[in-house]
Parts: sequence; C-alpha cells; structure tokens
Amino acid sequence: MHDADVVIIGGGPAGLTAAIYLTRFHLRTVVIDAGQGRALMIPVSHNHAGHPSGISGHDLVERMRAQAIEYGAQLVYDEVAGITATSSGFEVFARETMHSRAILIATGVHNNRPPIDDALHAEAVARGLLRYCPICDGFEVTDQRIAVIGSGSHGVQEAIFMRSYSRDVTLIAPDGSHDLDPWQRDTLAEAGIEIVAGPTSDFRLEAAVISLETGAGRRHFDTIYPALGSVIRSGLAEQLGADLADAGCIRVDSHQRTSVNGLYAAGDVVPGLDQISSAMGQAAVAATVIRNDLAEARPLRR
Repeated sequence: MHDADVVIIGGGPAGLTAAIYLTRFHLRTVVIDAGQGRALMIPVSHNHAGHPSGISGHDLVERMRAQAIEYGAQLVYDEVAGITATSSGFEVFARETMHSRAILIATGVHNNRPPIDDALHAEAVARGLLRYCPICDGFEVTDQRIAVIGSGSHGVQEAIFMRSYSRDVTLIAPDGSHDLDPWQRDTLAEAGIEIVAGPTSDFRLEAAVISLETGAGRRHFDTIYPALGSVIRSGLAEQLGADLADAGCIRVDSHQRTSVNGLYAAGDVVPGLDQISSAMGQAAVAATVIRNDLAEARPLRR
C-alpha cells in the first residue's frame, strides 16, 4: 500500500494548484486524474490573468502539471473507484490502493451536451462554434449570431446574459416546445430574443458557422451555447457521507473543509463561481488549511 499525506482527486486547475502548494509545504502529495477535466476543452482563455494574448486550457494544465511535478508531486492517471475512512485517514482505491492522511476532492463537473457526436463536438469547441462558458468567453462573440439551447429559468437566464453581448440571440428548446411561463416569454420578447421550438438535431460545421435542425427548420449561427445543466462529480464525497447542497455540490466551510473530518473540496465541485481563477483561489485556501490541520498532529519536518 502506498502512503501519502494528501491525495488530491482531480488534476484540473484546482487540484494542481493545491498540489503545488502542498508539495512546497513538504507534504507527500499524490494527484489522481481521470483526464476528464473541463479545462482541457478550452481552446483559448483570455480571462486568465497574466496571459493577455490568451492561453489554451491544455497548455495551462500542462504548465501546472510540470510545476507540481517539479516540486515533488506524484501524478497518477487513473479513476478512483472508492474511498473509505480509517482510524488514521483514508484508503483510496484505484489501480493501487493508497493510504492518505487527508483528501482533497477537485473532481469538477461534466457539461450536459446536445446530441452531437464526439468528433464533431471536439471540432466545434476547438473552432469556437460551440461554447459552454458565457462568463469566460462572451466577449469573444460580441455582435455575433448566438444561439442558446435550453429552456426554463436556466435557458432564459443564459439567453438574457448573452443579450448583453449581442442583439442577435435565439433561444432554442432542446426537446420540442419550450417550458416557459408568461413572465419569461415577456422578458425574452422585451429583450428582442427570438424563441424557437426544438428538437435540436443534425448539427453541421460549415465554413465559419454552425448549423442545426430545429422545430423551425435549419438555422445557422456563429456560435451556440448549450444551457443544459451539468453533472457534478461529487459521488466520492457523498460515499463518505459528506453534506451536499441541493444541486449536488459539496458543502464546504470558508476554509474548504467538508462535513467529514480530513476531507476537503475545491473548484467547480463546490458551490460558487465556476471559473479557473476562483478554483485556484479555493485550492490555495484548501492546501494551506490542510497543511495547518495536519501539522497539529505532526508539526515537525522529519
């Protein structure tokens, strides 16, 4: 059995930031990454401070991996099957069973996608024709033809948000007719947002646009934002009995501690703003608190 002071589950910006801090605190740190992080999908981010010309999510994560490894973090590419609490910490079950004094969950979330095959989806995201984060990249689609796939309150909120970037916004129902109350319809009408019935199907990438079939026929757009919600990867924390928020995020206190002693969480898997900068800040807090909590039991460098 491999022993660690801290096992971090998730190798995105939150997990890797925490790993950099923890290794520099001289703690034996293992990062287990299943390679499914959303950051890897970002073709270019202009929101990340210090990169005025932008940086791809892949390049950012690779730089962070290299930095964590330089200071002594061990990166394991695997999926965690389960965790159990022990008298001295936790056992983490992957290809190799590990014992850890503390665990940081940084598993993030998975975006629900429209019905589009994987290869076409990857190309559409790389070309900026399909986008998932209006806060991250709404600026990049200023005055373009924008479609939001969604309905109900979430779809309406995202369409209204995008209306601050463009006068040409269309809200398309993913399945048949829209689930909108009169107030929502009036709000969309006042904003000049077109309402189109679904279902959405037959996505195609053309010269510089993306098109799809809708209940009103084939439509062409410069970019599409799916507002279809996400799956929060909080199952491992739930398995340990950690408290979850209504949406499934892991509840944490102001120090990123969960309700389970020795278990911490940071990044998109906890409530808050789903942004790289926010995830990194939470990870810095979590790592420092983990160091201080562990030092109470074993304060001196051996």
